[in-house]
Amino acid sequence: METQFATGNPLAEATDAAIVPIFTGPEGPDWSDLPPEIASALGEHLPALAADARFSGKRGSSFVVPTLGMLAAKRLILLGLGTSNAQTPEIITRAYGAALRAARDAGAREVAAILPAPAAGLAAGRTLEAASLGMGLAAYRFDRYRGSAAPDSASAPQVESVRFFTPALTVDAAARALGRAAAIAGAVALARDLANEPGASLTPARFAEYASTVAADTGLSIEILGPQELADIGAEATLAVGGGSVHPPRLIRLRYQPEGEASTARVPGLVGKAITFDTGGYSIKPYEGMLTMKGDMAGGAAVLGAMSALRALECPLPVEATICAAENMISGAAFRPGDVLRGMNGVTMEILSTDAEGRLVLADGLVDTARRGATELIDLATLTGAAVVALGEGTTALFASDDDLAARLLVAAEESGERMWRMPLIDDLERKIEGDVADIKNSGGRAGGAITAALFLQHFREGLPWAHLDIAGSSRQDKAGPLGPKGATGVGVRTLLAYLMPDTADEGAAA
Repeated sequence: METQFATGNPLAEATDAAIVPIFTGPEGPDWSDLPPEIASALGEHLPALAADARFSGKRGSSFVVPTLGMLAAKRLILLGLGTSNAQTPEIITRAYGAALRAARDAGAREVAAILPAPAAGLAAGRTLEAASLGMGLAAYRFDRYRGSAAPDSASAPQVESVRFFTPALTVDAAARALGRAAAIAGAVALARDLANEPGASLTPARFAEYASTVAADTGLSIEILGPQELADIGAEATLAVGGGSVHPPRLIRLRYQPEGEASTARVPGLVGKAITFDTGGYSIKPYEGMLTMKGDMAGGAAVLGAMSALRALECPLPVEATICAAENMISGAAFRPGDVLRGMNGVTMEILSTDAEGRLVLADGLVDTARRGATELIDLATLTGAAVVALGEGTTALFASDDDLAARLLVAAEESGERMWRMPLIDDLERKIEGDVADIKNSGGRAGGAITAALFLQHFREGLPWAHLDIAGSSRQDKAGPLGPKGATGVGVRTLLAYLMPDTADEGAAA
């Protein structure tokens, strides 16, 4: 989808749809700020039409109105933004995502989008970036495997171009805002594509090939470790998890180095779990539990997605990243309950459940990333069903050893609109993972399962500030929302980018 910034009168544009923001007042939609062309042509009819359609102007609501030739646009999409004094980037993002979906469902290919006047504390560049990002995220589809008999909703025409109209920006500032939005939306789409891909076609080796292509396209350094290299560095846990599959594991090392001189005082390290398919191994999952396991690599997908955007966003920090890719299958070579594995840092792990495999590959990834010079560690993983039970769907569980790191991640999540809640690391629960014949066990049982999983990972943070994002409940959605269809969400990408990047979208307001 092409996005452009335009000046002039958006309602003079011959287009398939014009998006018009509407705020709510004490008695419903506030029609007082309608552009004069709309007020003159349709103003006397809109209140009655809106009331009949129960359009209240609440956040993210939309109402499609045919113009019957009275305006250059074939239809208006009235877009509810709620009250004018309560605007945030995420409200704008979700609302314009909903508007894109309404335009697409109405058959529009070319769209003119009018932006609201910048609210207090929300500059014009940030508003444009948020609106463009929302439309970019909403435009996502995963159609790679659809044939000619796709259902109507899947084969509906795409919106091909959007022209944004706002008088409050210079052309250069608008181009920067649109470029940022496109980079972030593209990074999320990459993560979604990977997590939606069937496990048969996204093996650990294939994941590494994707990462190599992304690295070449976006200026990242990459190193891929296969079975022999994993053995050489002592990554015994990763080799055990992948040992039952005909598709051997890979450890993917990525590095982003900014242009010019960059301080090495702070080097964030990102670690992603990428179990490309998880049967549970000998602790086998029930059939229903395997239905979404092609997405058990969503943490690794989020890490690759975020890394792919750093060059375009001109991230000022060097970043180390590790993606731990393996397939957890059953065979005569698979690891077993009761086995003991030695971590790269010497900590030994007693295997109670082969279905608690994600924390094993992350143990290797955390140690490896720390040894490569990271000064702080953030891991992302679809790790536990217990996190979903605790927080429900759509919320990421955050565990952290460091209050400052946790606070910065929570701010980044809020800025990006990805819900996150900090969970406790309860020291008393450490007893649940004390090993009988090894240092620690890889499962502490059902009670407090998300916490004991995090406590397990804490043994491998190598003394660094560390945060663990359990995205089991937020990595996919069971029905379409304003920012994307059913399936993978690409969660974590926007939070990581907000965490790594300074806010530069407010620059360039027109005089």
